[in-house]
Amino acid sequence: MERLNMSMNSIPNGKGHETGEETTAAAKTPPGDTTEYVTLTRKGYANLAESQEFLSNMEDKKTTRFTDFEGKTSFGMSVFNLGNAIMGSGILGLSYAMANTGVVLFLVLLTVVAVLSSYSIHLLLKSSGIVGIRAYEQLGQRAFGTPGKMAAGIAITLQNIGAMSSYLYIVKYEFPLVIQAFLGVDKPSGEWYLNGNYLVIMVSISVILPLALMKQLGYLGYTSGFSLTCMVFFLISVIYKKFHTHCPFLDFTFNSTASVTSVTNDTGYNPACIPKMVNLNSQTAYTIPILAFAFVCHPEVLPIYTELKNPTKQRMQHVSNISIVVMYTMYFLAALFGYLTFYGEVESELLHTYSRLDPYDTLILCVRLAVLTAVTLTVPIVLFPVRRAIQQLFFPNKTFYWPRHIAIAVTLLTIINMLVIFAPNILGIFGIIGATSAPCLIFIFPAVFYIRIVPEEEEPMRSTPKILAACFAGIGFLFMIMSLSFILIDWTSGSSKASSGH
Repeated sequence: MERLNMSMNSIPNGKGHETGEETTAAAKTPPGDTTEYVTLTRKGYANLAESQEFLSNMEDKKTTRFTDFEGKTSFGMSVFNLGNAIMGSGILGLSYAMANTGVVLFLVLLTVVAVLSSYSIHLLLKSSGIVGIRAYEQLGQRAFGTPGKMAAGIAITLQNIGAMSSYLYIVKYEFPLVIQAFLGVDKPSGEWYLNGNYLVIMVSISVILPLALMKQLGYLGYTSGFSLTCMVFFLISVIYKKFHTHCPFLDFTFNSTASVTSVTNDTGYNPACIPKMVNLNSQTAYTIPILAFAFVCHPEVLPIYTELKNPTKQRMQHVSNISIVVMYTMYFLAALFGYLTFYGEVESELLHTYSRLDPYDTLILCVRLAVLTAVTLTVPIVLFPVRRAIQQLFFPNKTFYWPRHIAIAVTLLTIINMLVIFAPNILGIFGIIGATSAPCLIFIFPAVFYIRIVPEEEEPMRSTPKILAACFAGIGFLFMIMSLSFILIDWTSGSSKASSGH
């Protein structure tokens, strides 16, 4: 019995096999009751062998799921990663969205979308907690079987490929201008290092691919923090330029000798310099898709939750809420001061508008570098859920395998580079992707998964939470139909700015 006691003590984390659990019971057996004594002794040995076999099998099985590992990412790093996933090139289109909705209507829409995004994350986390699953695709499978898993995986893939395409499109357009300004080249004559297509490929290979090959998302917390720092610098610069730009501003293309950065006081009543509180026109159709696309972080929520240290639903909800509040503040300030700088002249991509002031301005050049750095470092964060979706769809029970891990990343970057090289412009990407995949990932999927996964014993179908979830899904379908209809009408009327190049 002493040998049995020592052996049982050696079982690591052996719940139900604490010191003396069976042996104590045996010791308390009356001397005359030998049958029960033998039974307990045999039971102890049987449990020991069974536990050793169970632990041995668990050690073998732990490597079969690429999502099973102990979370080690801190709260702050998780906020950085989720904030970086939210903050992307969408911020560059928000001033244009405000110009086509007005300040008040834009603020209302931005607030509504932010609140709905937070509620959507709440639905995801609650569904995940009930079934113990931290993968968007597996939630779909639990709710609707294989069709649900396929729908979630396809939506995540389309959404994030659209996001990465928009990020690299900025690299394609802005990087040549930065190099051109550094070299002082006024009229490029076809130099390869000023060709955006070549530069996108070079950045993808030298910067994005090495980061995308990281085994875990948590390792990118430091690059996410640096990326957000670059966007804070962008915001400060936008605010600064508002107070150092005359209205109406002088286009550098038409008046290259004019000083456009002198401080002025707008004392006149020029209609072009009066902000509109509410403004509705054909371009308003793009506002909801752009806002929805700007707040999509849902494919990254569960992977970040998986790697969070001491993960709980409440802790992850706090990570999400802090990230959304910070990004909401930065979004509104960037949109407001960008709009108040150019008013109705602001373009769909804010950096392009600044280049019309003075493409050789030092601050503008630094802002371009900061934005380029930020969006470049965001691509690996957004690529991670796509690779995870592919793993879930095609290799759900495979062990982690470096050649497959690398091959998926290389294939995705190749496809995205092809899209960037041949995509017509950034607003088309925002509009179409934001009007289809974003409502699914933000509104529809979290709501219907929640309704299907939460058992009726806990919440009946007519309970308030499930009724709210059903209404939430209805809002998603409404946003999708409305946005697609407006964009289709806008395209057929031929008045869309999206049809023109940058």
